[in-house]
Amino acid sequence: MAAAMSLVVGSLVWLEDPEEAWIDGEVVEVKGEQIKVLCTSGKTVVVKASNIYPKDAEAPPCGVDDMTKLAYLHEPGVLDNLRSRYDINEIYTYTGNILIAVNPFRRLPHLYDSHMMAQYKGADFGELSPHPFAVADAAYRLMINDGISQSILVSGESGAGKTESTKLLMRYLAYMGGGAVAEGRTVEQQVLESNPVLEAFGNAKTVRNNNSRSLFLSQIFLSFLSWLELYQAKFQDVKRYKLGHPKTFHYLNQSNCYELDGVDDSEEYIATRRAMEVVGMSSNEQDAIFRVVAAILHLGNIEFAKGKEMDSSMPKDEKSWFHLKTAAELFKCDVKALEDSLCKRVIVTRDETITKWLDPEAAAVSRDALAKIVYSRLFDWLVDKINSSIGQDPESKFLIGVLDIYGFESFKTNSILDISSVHLYLLYYFVGQHVFKMEQEEYTKEEIDWSYIEFVDNQDILDLIEKKPGGIIALFWMKHGK
Repeated sequence: MAAAMSLVVGSLVWLEDPEEAWIDGEVVEVKGEQIKVLCTSGKTVVVKASNIYPKDAEAPPCGVDDMTKLAYLHEPGVLDNLRSRYDINEIYTYTGNILIAVNPFRRLPHLYDSHMMAQYKGADFGELSPHPFAVADAAYRLMINDGISQSILVSGESGAGKTESTKLLMRYLAYMGGGAVAEGRTVEQQVLESNPVLEAFGNAKTVRNNNSRSLFLSQIFLSFLSWLELYQAKFQDVKRYKLGHPKTFHYLNQSNCYELDGVDDSEEYIATRRAMEVVGMSSNEQDAIFRVVAAILHLGNIEFAKGKEMDSSMPKDEKSWFHLKTAAELFKCDVKALEDSLCKRVIVTRDETITKWLDPEAAAVSRDALAKIVYSRLFDWLVDKINSSIGQDPESKFLIGVLDIYGFESFKTNSILDISSVHLYLLYYFVGQHVFKMEQEEYTKEEIDWSYIEFVDNQDILDLIEKKPGGIIALFWMKHGK
């Protein structure tokens, strides 16, 4: 609902439009709550006074660099200011100490070179044009001068440019704290080269983003396989790992997407390998990483059929046995031990150990659970390795945390790609608890006159998932045992 305002003939206003979102115009007639507005598009409309927002007649045509300077801080005013700045190639705007970035969907290297970093080094916040370097510098100075750890939150919808902004923040922080490390590599080089590695193993293509942060089986599989196919005449990895086209693997063929427009998988794979070398991963470690990845792919192709025992299971056919044996070979474990871990469940009590058969459906769930946990452990190892390589001091008293939090989308129907329990909790914590609840409670306490902002509180959903004893997770563990 629009804030209360005095409307007279000649007042400049904003009103909603189904096509343009918001359009501006001038009040030409006032009849109680019915307001006639002549829009700049030329059409005349009649709307309720409660659906009209005031427009600042003195706002500069190029916008303002800090939106706290706006006379009216409402949605149409904010969007108009961002558009005005975007039209003059100013993609960054402040709102107090918050930096808003509008994705330009093109490279702007002149904004992020070493000369630009030198300009922002030590500059007071707000002294120069809005920029991620200014945010990073402010956090760094506060940490050094006040001796207090800092955190920078990067949020927005999928595809908004969060990951790229995070890279810029990391680059500046590495520039400020960089120094020589092993084999002549600088901290800055290693921090920057850690991104391709983490993206390769931690990101995936979704319906809204080609490079979405999704910690499951990731795009590196496609890059790995495509590159090997291109160069299999020279390299023996395809034969050694017994791999083929991505469409032949269950964990890769669910989306029917094997290529990305504008992405050269062979170049991406080579860049990933190069980055792994820069962050200090040896040739043997790299081979072990891809051996585990290949094993997980084979694991996903194991299907199950009913076994000889009641409610038991076993690999379905020769193809499944092949993938089971290959996965065991790549994992360097016993084939029978791997089969038992998939087809049986061991329950340890105080007095005895009970082995229970799993039916084919439960065995498939066990297979997927193993694949996920192995991949999760692999990713955790990669993070630890990168931190160790960069030279993270476990005894350090202060730090700057940069959280690239996946987008807070709200759809009529959410899929597994859009939502997760962690996603919901972070949404509640940062947006609900801090941005809306705590701020508005503070306004009430200080008796500030403002219009209450309605927002979707997802606490009920969190309780449904997490609350004990009746939440989904609690009930699951009650039934299946933790």
